[in-house]
Amino acid sequence: QVQLVESGGGLVQPGGSLRLSCAVSGHIFSINAMGWYRLAPGMQCELVATITSGGTTNYADSVKGRFIISRHNGENTMYLQMNSLKPEDTAVYYCNALLVEAGTYGVIDYWGQGTQVTVSS
Repeated sequence: QVQLVESGGGLVQPGGSLRLSCAVSGHIFSINAMGWYRLAPGMQCELVATITSGGTTNYADSVKGRFIISRHNGENTMYLQMNSLKPEDTAVYYCNALLVEAGTYGVIDYWGQGTQVTVSS
């Protein structure tokens, strides 16, 4: 029974910073990759950043240089450090994990419930 729970969202002023967390619980054999996606009103779901078990990262062009994705494997926790936030970063941010559950085979996609990030003065 795998769960992904996001936290850390909230209201922040433009130029401010926020750190999102995603805690993965359950019996996990491996987490191959994790990522953050966001959904703003009237917009498509957008990939924000991903990170593999080897530490390879990928960022959307819109957040490069401002956001940092990281993982703490021992805690099965992923973070998204968001700096220099802009109003256009306002969205619901969703945690995603590609993982293999203990005792199973194959990679399964899991999603969290989302956390609201609002950037406004």
